[in-house]
Amino acid sequence: MQKLYMAVDLGLTTVRVMWGALQDGRITMGEIARFENIPVSQKSEVQWNIPQIYRQIIESMRQMGAQEVSVNGISCHSWPSDFMLFSKDGAVLTPVARRVNSVDPSGMEKMFAKVTWEAVYEETGVQRLPGNTLFQLANENSRRLGRAAQLMPIADAFNHLLSGVRCVEQSLASATQVFNPHTNTWSPRLLQALGLPAQLFPQVVKSGTKLGLLRPEITKETKIEDAQVVATCSNGHANALASLPVAEGEDWAYLRLGSEAFIGTQVGEPVINDVTRELGYSNEACFGATNFFKRAPGLWILNECRRYWIERDHELGGDILLHLATTCPAFESLINPTDPRFYEAGDMPAKVQAYCRETGQEIPRKPGQITRCILESLALYYRKIVQETSALTGRQFSRFYLFGGSENMLLNHIVTNALQVPVVLASSDAASVGNILIQALALGHIQSPIHAREILRASFKPNIIIPHHVNWDAAYNRFIELGNCTPAIV
Repeated sequence: MQKLYMAVDLGLTTVRVMWGALQDGRITMGEIARFENIPVSQKSEVQWNIPQIYRQIIESMRQMGAQEVSVNGISCHSWPSDFMLFSKDGAVLTPVARRVNSVDPSGMEKMFAKVTWEAVYEETGVQRLPGNTLFQLANENSRRLGRAAQLMPIADAFNHLLSGVRCVEQSLASATQVFNPHTNTWSPRLLQALGLPAQLFPQVVKSGTKLGLLRPEITKETKIEDAQVVATCSNGHANALASLPVAEGEDWAYLRLGSEAFIGTQVGEPVINDVTRELGYSNEACFGATNFFKRAPGLWILNECRRYWIERDHELGGDILLHLATTCPAFESLINPTDPRFYEAGDMPAKVQAYCRETGQEIPRKPGQITRCILESLALYYRKIVQETSALTGRQFSRFYLFGGSENMLLNHIVTNALQVPVVLASSDAASVGNILIQALALGHIQSPIHAREILRASFKPNIIIPHHVNWDAAYNRFIELGNCTPAIV
């Protein structure tokens, strides 16, 4: 008998509402609706348009209900950091700030005046970013916080709006930098430093917790009956990892690629020490495990180059650039993608050329040469992080999972050759696939995580890239020397 679920993916620019069906040991997926997540700007602050998003979600549910199908479950996921505040009578306190990409350091400065950075990391295992919930709270208006009865991260807040249940799911709680993974509770030390009462933060629940049925008024409006709202992994990053068809006992790592990259693996317990703090690693809960990862430069540098060329009427779409790059010799020029100049917008091709000139290399002149230089440099930097992660966890990775690389096959092959391990391309809908799998587990439609991985392998044919035996060692050594990078710890 078919089981049907809905997953709401609250993305940075787009909200997608997906359906997933489980039948005969396989999962099929489809899209119900997609709409833009357009922020509201008021008084120089960027804000979430919560009423608009809520109406669009309800409309998507109405579309599903109109098909007269039985929906078993629904769950929302998003990125960490941003949150909603609720008053004592349950109303959302507006505005709901959107600061996930904030670069304002004032919240960190205020927090570290009360608790040292070393103590914050020891308490949470999460790297410092200006947009983290902890630093947003340090910068929040005290009167507004005083009016709030409870705080919930965005995805958990939407699950609450659907179910009426107030809680925070563990994967999202662990990413706020207010949560202690050693005790699995909100950190009394940090709450005290912030001057916030413990009751502001709801109960933390495990991934895969049934919250209850839809609110009666939503059931009436959408014609969806008996659907359970489930807290899957409210952190979309964790949901994506839950979608991987990992074999039992397999040592694996992953790369999640976008404008920014995330490289990591799953471990049984958080890895929190002076070395991981200095190297920039984070620990976040992930459906019964810990996601141990590091942020890295992604495709921002290449995207900025493309923007520059397009503004000057160069017809250089992604496919054309990649084709041009394949015609260029390998390793002519390399850059250190963590050089500060590459974090700022501007004439990025000129910045790449200036770096190569300053380091005595061949200067890439053409778009294809610049593209190849960027992609090879990123792959070599990812190799460095993978080696670090291997040393810190004591594991030798035999397989690598890549999210977000389906449109850049050249980079996929370059990364595969740099790492010299097979690379599996993950589904572009990985977060929603993981969301739906965890719903099925929570509702008893799948027996165990092992069974879930069997279903994944039966449902989605893996796209595996096998490395060619190209010697990247000399290029890697040159990359380390050119970039003044510290070699990976061993």
